[in-house]
Amino acid sequence: MIETVEVDTMRRALALLSFLLLGAVSMPATGSEIPLPEHPRPGFERAEWVNLNGPWSFRFDGEDAGEAEGWGTGAPADFPLTIQVPFPWGAPLSGVADEADIGWYARTVRVPMTWAGRRVFLCVGASDWRTTAWLDGELLGTHQGGYTPFDLELTEHMRPGEDQTLVVRVDDSPHSFKLEGKQGYGPARGLWQTVYLEARPAAFIDSFELRPDLSGEKVEVRVRLGEPAGAGTSAALELGAGAAASAHEGVVVPKGEETVRFEVSVPRPHLWSLEDPHLYHAAVLLRTSAGEDRVQTYFGMREISTVRLPGLGHPYVALNGKPVYLQMTLDQGWHPEGFTTWPSDAVMRDEVLLARRLGLNAIRTHVKVELPRKLYWADRLGVLVMSDVPNSWGEPDEAMRDEWEHAFRGMVRRDFNHPSIFSWVLFNETWGLFTSEEGGKSRRYLPETQAWVASRVDMAKELDPTRLVEDNSVCCGIGHVKTDMNTWHQYLPGWKWREKLGEAEEQTFPGSGWNYEEGRTQGDAPMFNSECGNVWGYEGSTGDVDWSFDYHAMLNEFRRHPKVAGWLYTEHHDVINEWNGYVRADRSAKETGFSDLAPGMSLRDLHGPFYVVAGSYPTASVDPGDVIPVPLWASFLTDVSPGPDLTLRMELVGHDDLGRFHQWWEGERAVPFAPWTSRELEPMAVPMPDARAVAVLRLSLLDPAGRVLHRNFTAFVVGEGPSSRDEARTGVDGRPLRILRAAPSSFSDATWSVRQWDAMDGLKVNGAGSGVFEYRIPWPADLRPEAVASATFLAELGAKELFGKDRPDAEGVQGDYMRGRGAHDPGLNPNAYPMTDTVTHPSAVRVRVGGAALGTFDLADDPADHRGLLSWHSQSRDGRLREAGSYGELVAVTIPAEVLAAAAPAGEIVVRLEVDATIPGGLAVYGERFGRYPLDPTVVLTLER
Repeated sequence: MIETVEVDTMRRALALLSFLLLGAVSMPATGSEIPLPEHPRPGFERAEWVNLNGPWSFRFDGEDAGEAEGWGTGAPADFPLTIQVPFPWGAPLSGVADEADIGWYARTVRVPMTWAGRRVFLCVGASDWRTTAWLDGELLGTHQGGYTPFDLELTEHMRPGEDQTLVVRVDDSPHSFKLEGKQGYGPARGLWQTVYLEARPAAFIDSFELRPDLSGEKVEVRVRLGEPAGAGTSAALELGAGAAASAHEGVVVPKGEETVRFEVSVPRPHLWSLEDPHLYHAAVLLRTSAGEDRVQTYFGMREISTVRLPGLGHPYVALNGKPVYLQMTLDQGWHPEGFTTWPSDAVMRDEVLLARRLGLNAIRTHVKVELPRKLYWADRLGVLVMSDVPNSWGEPDEAMRDEWEHAFRGMVRRDFNHPSIFSWVLFNETWGLFTSEEGGKSRRYLPETQAWVASRVDMAKELDPTRLVEDNSVCCGIGHVKTDMNTWHQYLPGWKWREKLGEAEEQTFPGSGWNYEEGRTQGDAPMFNSECGNVWGYEGSTGDVDWSFDYHAMLNEFRRHPKVAGWLYTEHHDVINEWNGYVRADRSAKETGFSDLAPGMSLRDLHGPFYVVAGSYPTASVDPGDVIPVPLWASFLTDVSPGPDLTLRMELVGHDDLGRFHQWWEGERAVPFAPWTSRELEPMAVPMPDARAVAVLRLSLLDPAGRVLHRNFTAFVVGEGPSSRDEARTGVDGRPLRILRAAPSSFSDATWSVRQWDAMDGLKVNGAGSGVFEYRIPWPADLRPEAVASATFLAELGAKELFGKDRPDAEGVQGDYMRGRGAHDPGLNPNAYPMTDTVTHPSAVRVRVGGAALGTFDLADDPADHRGLLSWHSQSRDGRLREAGSYGELVAVTIPAEVLAAAAPAGEIVVRLEVDATIPGGLAVYGERFGRYPLDPTVVLTLER
């Protein structure tokens, strides 16, 4: 089956009118019934175009026989499959499985009659990798490269108003020099960006650059023509849209020239900034006696530079001359349904909007040339972009260098006018730059390759002097040769960040060799982190874990080290081998638990300009009754004053060893505001509870009007070591208590249908499936049952999901894990304990004491997040995680008097925690040093006075 498309001229006219009147920069082409109907390049849009997205006939060519058999040149050929363009074959949204390296596409197209006399082009946003096209059997041309747009002219072969057959062959066979980036997550096979027809006049615009000059209140316009200018050619820039449009009078393009430059005044420019991302709508015009070529566009009046941070003097990246403390995330640009292609424009918008809603100010489009419409949303929403060039996984031979340069030049040409892009990142972690030696036994970043990379930095600066250029986003303390930004990668547990950031500050100065290749040294470039987190900070990576605890610790330390001019967290969303995203791969939410620990707190509190750090780490061990001098640090990386005097309000709250919530202390402190400062404050003396507890010190920073600017917290584990198994104490109401405890691992029976195992040497015990934990708690020999007024059983219990690593037959991680190739179970990594999210694993536990069933309690989930303070606090600092962040619910059961009466003569209280086969969700029993509450399974006996 071959599909047909025709222009809806009225719809297009209305869309253009909307553009002119409303200043929109997107225009649906043929309706919402096709995927991605909007114009794919809002910054380079002609009025006359036909979107070819949607169903195409398709077939694979595993034997590479199609060209020899003439599939493109008119020989009869069967195209039995239907593929949805522009989704790469193999992606679920394409409708086609990945069966071969070569694919053929076919469809009927009809060039509108109104285009007669125009030049018509087949435009491809991107196709990976070697693409050849035919129209009615006539060759249109071939393009090699996988990431940047190209066009093929079909003017001499078109028959306006008639159906014609368009055939496209894409060869994505493997080559070591090809640029692939992270296509292991889902390859960009074939046509993977919008395909469309476009009408142009005989003399047309090939590309243009709009270079803002803020001090001169003007924009420099550089136009490249599609071919040498004829006599009487002129170029102009029209600013504004609709009735507000004002056209520049234009300049003459000398005959035979292919480029022209001119300047257009922009009086009192409205600057593009993060707070106010104003866009100027415009059109670039090329006029001849035969007609006019008009390309709709937009641009932002902004300048990128580096400046010294006022007061502290550290070099920072600057936007419009003002320093920006970069708070970024690594954006892999991957979607589980479309792989490298986004399902819709709304999804692209929401990707950028997520970063902004989190309080971040930049994304790094990682080793992928991102779709222009997503960059448009970054432009429109005010989010900066570090733009990576994709890498090869081979060696830096001539073929790879040619492929890389073709891609980079295409990126600059396509994306020059996006105000959000502040830097080009040429390589990542030296991927594709190593040369094998000793028969492949070793590899090295050779001096001649380093020289070539340095020359590519010079080339990039020549092509685009308006942005910063980084040679190599480096890891492991080496890798730079010549760069505008001295960035580095590091993945660490939270407790290691203070040492690392101290080293980075100490080793950063002009002439230092830190972070640079041998023989090359630092200049005065801003130094900041360009990949961080805990995902690769533990042995063999983390798998799926709660990242919120380490994240909290890490960002507290970044704010203590202002010489580090920013950070970039890995990553925006989960991918198939890394589950440390702010959201899941399907973009569903994860839960940090912050708001339970400090009401109202969210991730935005860790990303704001106003920041106060309390303590040295998110948890600390203290003795009961101590008065602790809590360290405080204020970081105000802004010049926007909320008022001269701020108030730091604090309260110490938490749970005691019976699970009861307390507020133990409150206080406040005046904090003077000073712009662009990061300084230590006077410690605050905070009295600790008198007995075992988990105490959380909550902080709120308030402006003079009482508005909360920032929230944070730190926690104290009060009391160490095992509690008494039989303790007499006085309750809060003055009544005597007898508290009987059983360690989680002291069970007398543990029978489970799937498996039973311990965590952290029995600080927590687990049972998977259905089964029972039984505890026999000794009855105190000196206690008469009639002396007991009431009794309660307390325990922290959770459901227990069986993760891949916990299965008896677990074989460990399979496939090329680093590059994302192969199928990976998020719970298979030995460190994994999946973070709390929208998918729950429920269970139910029946509590039976002395044979009597006292209640069945629903256990909503098997969660892991920052609320599991004790689980994090108890981790061994050995490069491994053991059910970190996991916690349960506090279950309290009243024990009837008759049950106690039977327990006393038997000498024990028998407690059974049962999960039956109707909801076989397993059971986790937490102890006083693991989970959320500082208690073991406990029987509390309240005695008569």
